[in-house]
Amino acid sequence: MLGASIAAMTVTVRLFAMLRERAGRDEIELELGDGSTVADALEALKDSSPLGEALERMPVRAAVNREYVADDSPLSPGDEVALIPPVSGGAPGAGEDVHARVTGAPLAPQSLSRAVGRPGAGAIVTFQGMTRAVDRLEYEAYAEMAQRRIEAILRECLDRHGLEAAAAEHRVGTVPLGEPSVVVAVSAAHRDEAFAAAREAIDRIKAEAPIWKQEVEDSGDSRWVEGAIPPTGGAEQ
Repeated sequence: MLGASIAAMTVTVRLFAMLRERAGRDEIELELGDGSTVADALEALKDSSPLGEALERMPVRAAVNREYVADDSPLSPGDEVALIPPVSGGAPGAGEDVHARVTGAPLAPQSLSRAVGRPGAGAIVTFQGMTRAVDRLEYEAYAEMAQRRIEAILRECLDRHGLEAAAAEHRVGTVPLGEPSVVVAVSAAHRDEAFAAAREAIDRIKAEAPIWKQEVEDSGDSRWVEGAIPPTGGAEQ
């Protein structure tokens, strides 16, 4: 309990994947002193059980109001603080240069390829990430932030590689063996730019979008797939 002489504020802490499982809930209301930072919030959470043990041994990245921030970033009353553990990585309308979606529905790679077609596109590259080697994958996402991060990645790829259009969709929930969990499609005047942009887009989506996956066998055995902590503010340029 904070002392009466210390001005207090309340922030909402959102939990995902293994942190959500450990805490047994997806949200915590945390009371902090005025002027507190992300690091102060993490320290306060480490004092709690059973989440504290997980935070002591697991690196996390914080996102405040859906933007990655450094631990010394100040907090304000009412902020939403999402704790991001290591991430494991309908069709767009006509005329959209960039399309991003996180969805529970099966993905349609051909629809995304058609959607990025343009009169000036001499090359279209489509990448599909498939479930393999296990019976199914279970994906969880901080969907609002993940979709916004994917869109930002695609816009940066559009500018950097001179693309005609770019689209990406990531599935959440259950993805059976042999089905795509993520699809990226880009179009450009020439193949070199298209290949480079598709590679950058999928690599950054896997590294930066707050999405997690479990490998699940028909026996019921499951494990969270190890990932990496996203860079503060997005990709290192």
